Amino acid sequence: MTRPGFSFSTSFKVRYAEIDGQRVVFNSRYLEYADVAVSEFWEWTGIGEALKDAWHEMEFHVRRASVDYLKPLMLGDTVEASVRIERIGNSSLTKRFELANQDGDLCAVIDMVSVNVHLPTGRPVPIATDVRQFLEALMVAQPDRVA
Repeated sequence: MTRPGFSFSTSFKVRYAEIDGQRVVFNSRYLEYADVAVSEFWEWTGIGEALKDAWHEMEFHVRRASVDYLKPLMLGDTVEASVRIERIGNSSLTKRFELANQDGDLCAVIDMVSVNVHLPTGRPVPIATDVRQFLEALMVAQPDRVA
């Protein structure tokens, strides 16, 4: 079930390989969960089909990620990963992820800033106008966000 303030979520099970010696999900796995969720989010938005090369030729690199661990995810839990766009900058994009368990308990909040880069130089470049317009429309379509 999608969390309040989000239009998209995906779910998956915690696997044995993802837990640590304390039988909880190892902390670095939360960022992997965000990666899985954002991949499915982009597919769900249809941005690749809508914008074709304009989207596929862009390259976003993670600049910063912060994880607030609220409650451990455990082996066998079903993770509900909700994703939304929080902010669009000149060359950056901020996404919010909320990871909950099957009982609806919020287990982690991840804020991730990605920067659109020119691959040969590695320097930030502005987000193309058509991509920006698509992303802004996604933000408008999101339900009222809970602050």
